[in-house]
Amino acid sequence: MLRPKRMSRVSVTGSKRVMDETVETIHDLNLLHVTDYDDAWEGFSVGDPVEGADEASEKLVTVRALKSTLEVSDEDAGRVRILEDDELDEELERTRTRVNELDDRRSNLEDELRDIDEKIETARPFAELGIDLDLLSGYETLSTAVGEGDAEELRRALVDAEDVDAFDVFSEDEYVALFVSPAVDIEDALVGTPFTEYDIPDLGDGGEATSPGAYIDDLQSRRTEVESKLETVENELEDLKHEVADFLLAAEEKLAVGVQKSEAPLNFATTDNAFVSEGWIPSERFTDLAEALQSSVGDHVEVEELERADYRDSSFVDHGETDHDDDTQEPGVGEPVATDGAGDDEVRADGGHATGDRAMSDSEPPTEQDNPSGVRPFELLTQAVGKPKYTELDPTFVLFLTFPLMFGFMIGDIGYGLIYTAIGYYMIRNFDSETFQNFGKVAAAAGISTFVFGILYGEVFGLHLDTLPAISSVYTAPFIKKGLQPAKSFYAEAWFVLTALFGVFHLNLAWTFEFIEEYTFHGLRAAIEEVGAWLLTLNGLWLFIFSTVGAPEPYGSGGPKPDLLFTVFNSGEGAAFELGFAGFPPVVGFVGIGLAVLGLVLLAIGPTHELVEAHQVLAHVLSYLRIAAVLLAKAGMAFAVNLLFFGAYEHDGEFHFLLTHGPEYARTEYGAEAVMFPGLLHGGAGALLGGVLVLLVGHLVVLLLGITSAGIQSVRLEYFEFFSKFYEDGGEDYSPFGYDRTFTAEE
Repeated sequence: MLRPKRMSRVSVTGSKRVMDETVETIHDLNLLHVTDYDDAWEGFSVGDPVEGADEASEKLVTVRALKSTLEVSDEDAGRVRILEDDELDEELERTRTRVNELDDRRSNLEDELRDIDEKIETARPFAELGIDLDLLSGYETLSTAVGEGDAEELRRALVDAEDVDAFDVFSEDEYVALFVSPAVDIEDALVGTPFTEYDIPDLGDGGEATSPGAYIDDLQSRRTEVESKLETVENELEDLKHEVADFLLAAEEKLAVGVQKSEAPLNFATTDNAFVSEGWIPSERFTDLAEALQSSVGDHVEVEELERADYRDSSFVDHGETDHDDDTQEPGVGEPVATDGAGDDEVRADGGHATGDRAMSDSEPPTEQDNPSGVRPFELLTQAVGKPKYTELDPTFVLFLTFPLMFGFMIGDIGYGLIYTAIGYYMIRNFDSETFQNFGKVAAAAGISTFVFGILYGEVFGLHLDTLPAISSVYTAPFIKKGLQPAKSFYAEAWFVLTALFGVFHLNLAWTFEFIEEYTFHGLRAAIEEVGAWLLTLNGLWLFIFSTVGAPEPYGSGGPKPDLLFTVFNSGEGAAFELGFAGFPPVVGFVGIGLAVLGLVLLAIGPTHELVEAHQVLAHVLSYLRIAAVLLAKAGMAFAVNLLFFGAYEHDGEFHFLLTHGPEYARTEYGAEAVMFPGLLHGGAGALLGGVLVLLVGHLVVLLLGITSAGIQSVRLEYFEFFSKFYEDGGEDYSPFGYDRTFTAEE
């Protein structure tokens, strides 16, 4: 769970005459993560693809192009098919011809539409000005121009032009027509004045039209005809899509499988008569691979476990020195399948090295995270940072425990929790993408946590269950409170202390993970110097903080420490949780100081440069106070929304919403000053209508801000405070050679 699945490097060596059967068997198992041959063995070369691989690749490209043209997606799948090669070729050619014909027609019509639109845009300025085009040419003593510009600026420029005797300017919106006498170069006359001149269009393509307006009308009519034809073609393509979607999806899958198999030798080391393939497989499945190959090709291949990858570091034992643990060794693991001489000996006969001299490549084992099914969706959050390396601890299980806990604690409301859970359930049920489904499961987990904390807080959409009619007789008092009520403000103080303690725990866990990894890689001394120093400094500092050294009276001799450290877990008035804790005795505080100093000394001896970051043990813990801050902020927002709608009054240090009584009741019973706000609910029909809008929009805003604030803050604490202490990521994904069929069945 905290480690990925144990991986073994395996070798499959055999005669070329059984290579195809071997590839088929390995592909059907979908277990072996094949590594590429690095072409480093003397006498061996990279294998050649199977005959027909290029043809299959071309067909696959054609199928994917047709899928793209028709916009076929996995959701368009229907029945599972069995496709024979002849059937595939015939149907592919028939489909390609039909799709290309319709696509060409669509392209031509779209080109014609674009051409019409360009002509319309070209003629539009002349139509807006209402000038026939025959008035813009054919003059000997007059220059004309039509374009865009500011009419007043153009007039001033023409007045100032020395060569212009007379002119006229016609304008409509941004369009301008200029008539200048005598015939001059208008561009020279307008030097320095912004003016964009248009070419005079040719109306010959507009039918019988002689004016720009009529020309545009004719083009618009033609455009309507083309659009109608285009719609017909689009409908034909849509019908064709539904007709051939099953085939295209099945053909793509069949061809992809075929290409995978035919190109597999490109990863092999080969001689004239033999081949060698290597890869990684979960150690527990090695026997499955060996037995499957024994069953399919018998003694014509040798299957050997070269090494079982160690979690300790990234360098692994050589061939023949497999690190086997007696308690995990399976029968047959590490023992070669019997051969008929077609394995290592035959490879030698071709002049090559024995396969045991060195591995085919220096690849490190891929990572296959090993988490229970309920935890697996949270791998989405881990992989957002990066895949864990094979040699490092996987923090997914910790995420599974702490992310929903922090999120639910911050929101803590039955109503919001049910909505978050429903959103997650909707995503699980309505999205085929595994990523979206996992996101939905994470959302549902956060929603369930929010619901549970809502029961503990006794709140539903910010209303207290113990004050609601009917429910108050069953739910008489909340188990814990958020601390907004003046009389219960010590709960708010308790949450700040509790979240700081959670931060201490979370950081201890992170540095413990790093301690384990450092000890595994570099030994105990390095672990103590590199990580033990941080653990000592962190815990020493916080033991001192929670000791009575420097505590205020009556808990200490008087000092700057805040009272809440010694009251919220004490007993009596002001204690949120009556545990009788009023601070550690002074001796514990002095021990804490000693541990912190020892930690700093170890930092100075070991990673001296990290001394400048020693403040992390305080600053990063205080970062967790944002959990309590978001809790109070969201509770306050929900309270404000309900206050505006229901109204509320204050009595005996507590706020009470006007759910069953109007503001007059509160004024009569407790005085006018007790009413905090009368509530839109009690203000007449117009106020009620506005109040309903405020209630709905307000809670929607709180709901959305809950996602962004609680979600983002939880993720930030996981990634920045927790992950940064030990997590490097950068692992290679375990991608076995094979294919999970969806649209085709085995022939």
